[in-house]
Amino acid sequence: MVLLLLVAVVACKVNPFTGKKTLNFYPNSQIFPMAFAQYDQFLEQNNVVEGTSEAQTIEKVGKRISNAAERWLTANGYPGYLKDYQWEYNLVNDETVNAWCMPGGKIVFYTGILPICQGETGIAVVMGHEVAHALADHGAQRMSAGTLQQIGAVAGNVAIQDPEKRNMFNQAYGIGSAVGVMLPFSRSHETEADRIGLQIMAIAGYNPDEAAELWKRMKANSGNAAPPEFLSTHPSNDTRINNLTQWAPLAKEEARKFGVTTFN
Repeated sequence: MVLLLLVAVVACKVNPFTGKKTLNFYPNSQIFPMAFAQYDQFLEQNNVVEGTSEAQTIEKVGKRISNAAERWLTANGYPGYLKDYQWEYNLVNDETVNAWCMPGGKIVFYTGILPICQGETGIAVVMGHEVAHALADHGAQRMSAGTLQQIGAVAGNVAIQDPEKRNMFNQAYGIGSAVGVMLPFSRSHETEADRIGLQIMAIAGYNPDEAAELWKRMKANSGNAAPPEFLSTHPSNDTRINNLTQWAPLAKEEARKFGVTTFN
């Protein structure tokens, strides 16, 4: 336990957007090459949409959002923060209503989410969220937390000699660490990405009021078929709608610092 505590303390890294220390002991030099290779493999194995107006819009919005992030970082004392990032934005022909981002800025949109986006500003809402995951190193943080979770499990199995008690420990540890630690950790990342994404989409000139509207459409599309929030990796739709509604004026205020006073 002392070793775990020391690792957690030493591995802290500051998130520039929140000022908070984060658990991350995977440096960019280690995790980015792995992510880039996996991303390239994914593109080879899936139907990437190229040359269409939709694919061009994905790339256009992605560049505007990442440029806005770089402006914010430079203005707030983090020049060069993105030097190892290799931004890439691809549209993949798949009915899944989703988009995702790998460490280092490798982003995929599925065509299934475009009808819910309903245009460029909706795409900017989703893009801001995905870019925020990359900016905040959420992928590396999840890997770090997962590693500590595995170390805890191994330590328990080594320490407990009785097979029956060891089995009870494994069941309790598996449920407890998931529901009590890993799921809340994931939800906190999603909430953080929502807030950061709202801010940088506003700096890029997109109307942050649209974020709550998009999540209303997401809620309607899901038919309210979702697990209880405490058993989910994501906040509930209602939680996200409420948060985004409250944060939109703050995002506009931040954008005004960069001379942005009107929004698409």
